[in-house]
Amino acid sequence: MTPELIARYDQRVPRYTSYPTAPHFSPDVQTATYIRWLSELSPRTELSLYLHVPFCAELCLYCGCNTTVARSHGPVAAYVDLLEREIELVAEHLPGRMDIAHIHWGGGTPTILSPDDLKRIMLLLRRTFAIGSGAEIAVEIDPRTITAGHVEALGAAGLNRASLGVQDFDPLVQKTIKRVQSFDQTAKVARWLRETGVTGLNLDLMYGLPYQTPDSVIRSVKLALELDPDRIALFGYAHVPWMKRHQALLPEEALPNAVERVEQCTAAASALLQAGYVQVGIDHFAKPGDPLAARQREGRLHRNFQGYTTDEATALIGFGTSAIGSLPQGYIQNAPTTVAYRDAISKGQLPVVRGVALTDDDRLRRAIIERLMCDFSVDLDEIAAGHSRVTDFAPELAAIDDLAEDGLVTHRGHSIRIPEDNRLLVRNVCAVFDRYLGSSTVRHSRAV
Repeated sequence: MTPELIARYDQRVPRYTSYPTAPHFSPDVQTATYIRWLSELSPRTELSLYLHVPFCAELCLYCGCNTTVARSHGPVAAYVDLLEREIELVAEHLPGRMDIAHIHWGGGTPTILSPDDLKRIMLLLRRTFAIGSGAEIAVEIDPRTITAGHVEALGAAGLNRASLGVQDFDPLVQKTIKRVQSFDQTAKVARWLRETGVTGLNLDLMYGLPYQTPDSVIRSVKLALELDPDRIALFGYAHVPWMKRHQALLPEEALPNAVERVEQCTAAASALLQAGYVQVGIDHFAKPGDPLAARQREGRLHRNFQGYTTDEATALIGFGTSAIGSLPQGYIQNAPTTVAYRDAISKGQLPVVRGVALTDDDRLRRAIIERLMCDFSVDLDEIAAGHSRVTDFAPELAAIDDLAEDGLVTHRGHSIRIPEDNRLLVRNVCAVFDRYLGSSTVRHSRAV
């Protein structure tokens, strides 16, 4: 990817973990709509669950998550009560005790909950839903604060995949982003998890942070590889201080420019590929035998709010503040603040504040965008036939012609492919099929 191409296409575009994207959710979708959608699910529908914990022990300056600092356990304990009540309220509107394919704990820091809190919630989920032996149960972990008691509780609850937040092992970078975390801390938690029987270990790394260089990110990758993770997520730091004010505390003069970000990403990716990992999508790497790599080879990789996934469930129910649910009929989002979430739950109401009902056109475009994000190629005729639609995509193909002139894509008729060298710009290609983007006033993160 040339510097000229980077400069031309380093635009602000969505990350496409959904379509339509969250900025286009509307307050027209409220609790009554969600209740109807839940009741309309077939009892045979397999579900996935996402539980959001909006608390951390301290705030990392790079963070883009919906979270706040909890100085004591009181607010966390009160939140656990609310989370339990929301699970019970949702269950009241489901057509039965439904099967669960995936459970994902995100945040924030899910392990800011006490071991007893985690046991309580997992016991409630097992009473409420049918969680099979093959279900994936995953949690995001901050190695700086988790205890052996947490790991024991999670192991007893059936945890089989854990994501350890690392971001970078360089001391200067860690000090700057206010996330000081030694390699030994991380290695200790990885050992605890494996001794408990957790079979899937993920690590999260970042590029684009202040004071990072290609050499420094390679050093972090090599340290991460010493832990022998099954998957590594390599995310680009999204600098959005107008949305996350604490990011303004980072020294902007130390942030890499777009070309330097690409150099860092390429260096880290090369080190992972040389170590035998397979690249999955734009920002995940997995061992060749990992299910994520297998799904990509089979053309069955998916993308949702947690990123690239093996999850094929057609309905995802989100619990907690700001959590987003995805049902066949559309998307819903809970209240973004703990106060508003508490107020709704305390009244016995589901805390939905916005969402979007999907049209046939939305479903068609969502399928196109997902295949581009997952496969870096798409056959528009094949997708349209699968959705019983006939369309010539004339405006989109005119825009694709322009991208092709710059080498961003190749296409023959309605078949589009993104060359390997330019895959970091896949979101720019997806944006061609986003009919909402032109009407948005939201400032997204940059493409690279």
